Amino acid sequence: MRSLKLLLTAFLISIPVFALEVGEPLPSLELSGKDGGRVDGTPFKSDLLRGKVTVIFYVDPDKKDLNEPFVERLKARKFDRSRYRSVAVINMEATWMPNFAIAAALKSKQKRYPDTIYVKDMVKKGVEVWQMADGDANIAVIDPKGTVIYARSGKIPEEEFETILSIIERQIGKL
Repeated sequence: MRSLKLLLTAFLISIPVFALEVGEPLPSLELSGKDGGRVDGTPFKSDLLRGKVTVIFYVDPDKKDLNEPFVERLKARKFDRSRYRSVAVINMEATWMPNFAIAAALKSKQKRYPDTIYVKDMVKKGVEVWQMADGDANIAVIDPKGTVIYARSGKIPEEEFETILSIIERQIGKL
């Protein structure tokens, strides 16, 4: 019985958990070359996200529509892009879809939504460094200093929409 408890404990400890800590700095993430990067081929460095309120979506392509109702509400707010940015990091390794098809769709989205930064993570570095939930839709809101002010994995309940939007609005108001 004791060995069963130890085995179960070891198993539960090894399960990756979404662990961005509110109030803590966003860990530095760099993606370039074979590891990924921006859709235009340039490197992505999360340290360069400082200076604006940033909403990061770290998403498995199979879950891209999971939080679409929140994304639509966020877009409808039309926050001042000189103080706010959105970043979509796509966990390319989390899907069965071919990378070339996802890359083509991302290029199209980048043209349609030039204010959003689209990033490819080819090796689940966001899962490792940011401890994002693998195979899911994750969101993090970062203040202009690089501190996590909101984090969630999975479907955002509709009753949380206004809370998140208010957090963003308050931070924008401080700039």
